[in-house]
Amino acid sequence: MKGRRFAWPGTPAPLRPPGARPEEAFAALCTRCGRCTAACPYQAIRPAGWRYGLDAGTPMVAPRVAPCTLCMLCPPACPTGALDRALTDLRKVRMGKAVVDRETCYAHRGILCRTCVHECPLQGEAILMDAELKPVVTDRCTGCGLCERVCPADGSAIRVVPAGEPGGGGPA
Repeated sequence: MKGRRFAWPGTPAPLRPPGARPEEAFAALCTRCGRCTAACPYQAIRPAGWRYGLDAGTPMVAPRVAPCTLCMLCPPACPTGALDRALTDLRKVRMGKAVVDRETCYAHRGILCRTCVHECPLQGEAILMDAELKPVVTDRCTGCGLCERVCPADGSAIRVVPAGEPGGGGPA
């Protein structure tokens, strides 16, 4: 990904706030002004650290620290259009997509757990339980990271893959 040049080796792609343009356009438009960070009442949006190389200082969400609640206050705060202010429907947000690790997921190991399903802001749409009571992530997943944050498995059995990364989805 061109926007990630000089990132520290092994650094995952940053999970961008709701409404973020595709990474190349986002990187070209974002001035690192911090207005989206200031607009976030849940402190879910944070500046990317030095390990992100040229992306340092750009806004990102770290779900295990503070997931996005999809309040949608950040896109209108962006003065440059790096975040699409026309995006108001949280069902159309595509920050990324949750991926379940079947090896560490309690439900996949035979332990009754529905935490991710119960905490999902798109109840009955983004994460569903299949006939065997195992979580299934659908294409309606926004990538907000709430499931990653609340997963009780050691280190979380769910990881959000940012949009633009393999398996991460993209704009709706």
